[in-house]
Amino acid sequence: MQLTKVFIVKLALWCGLIALLTATGPATAEELKELNFGIISTESTTGLKKSFEPWLAAMSKAIDIPVKGFYAPDYAGVIETMRFNKVHLAWYGNKSAMEAVQRANGEICAQTVDAEGNPGYWSLIVAHRDSDLNSVDDIIAAGKSLNFGNGDPNSTSGYLIPTYYVWSKRGIDSNTHFGKVRSANHETNLMAVATKQVDFATNNTESLRLLEQKDPEMFKKIKILWQSPLIPSDPLVWRKDLSREMKAKIKGFLLSCGRFGPNAEEERKILAATSSGWAPFNDARMGMRTAAFARRK
Repeated sequence: MQLTKVFIVKLALWCGLIALLTATGPATAEELKELNFGIISTESTTGLKKSFEPWLAAMSKAIDIPVKGFYAPDYAGVIETMRFNKVHLAWYGNKSAMEAVQRANGEICAQTVDAEGNPGYWSLIVAHRDSDLNSVDDIIAAGKSLNFGNGDPNSTSGYLIPTYYVWSKRGIDSNTHFGKVRSANHETNLMAVATKQVDFATNNTESLRLLEQKDPEMFKKIKILWQSPLIPSDPLVWRKDLSREMKAKIKGFLLSCGRFGPNAEEERKILAATSSGWAPFNDARMGMRTAAFARRK
């Protein structure tokens, strides 16, 4: 029943995406009257909206046009919507950012910064606290007897990093090595582990920290089996064909938000309240190093 509800919600979101993509007359850079900001599906749309709407409202005020959040059912939805010029600026993970650069006329313009001062974040493999699994070796040995909660195929921490560091280096195809494999966002995978719907799952330190804040009892049911090397913080990507004036407004807001002006303290609180827990952004030069890392992996 729970999986059926998830399917229905995802289908409804995709119907909305199709309607948006097929709408007539995409605005040119000069005619842009509203900025659509794409937000990758790391958790439920309800949770993402609650955490991002205050920040989008602050951006709207700063750049003098409405900024609307676009919440796709998966990472690919944000990439494709940017490709059709219906999303103009987006928050991506490293892997999905490179897809947007290559396929959606994207360009990295800023890099997120962790509110707790971490230089990035870490991919994880997690299991239930009561599980007999205590290491990657235990997972591999159990093989077909286990159900695996994998991440979105365009997720850096949920898919790319564990695929490279955990499975590929051991010559394992995770799609065939385990009994059942399902892909979901970070929040869904954590809940699936905590409620024993899957035996283990990929995740990351940001989502685990968010779970600890939102649901401490569920957090106590999770244990970490593996942690990756450091992953650089996520980039923001805009479409290359935005007007010079619009890019200047966006960049001015991103680099000043939480740093300067009478509202800096309140803006830092708004940034920290986003689902990934942000601090004031870094400029695109940091983002380019992020892109290089993603391409190497």
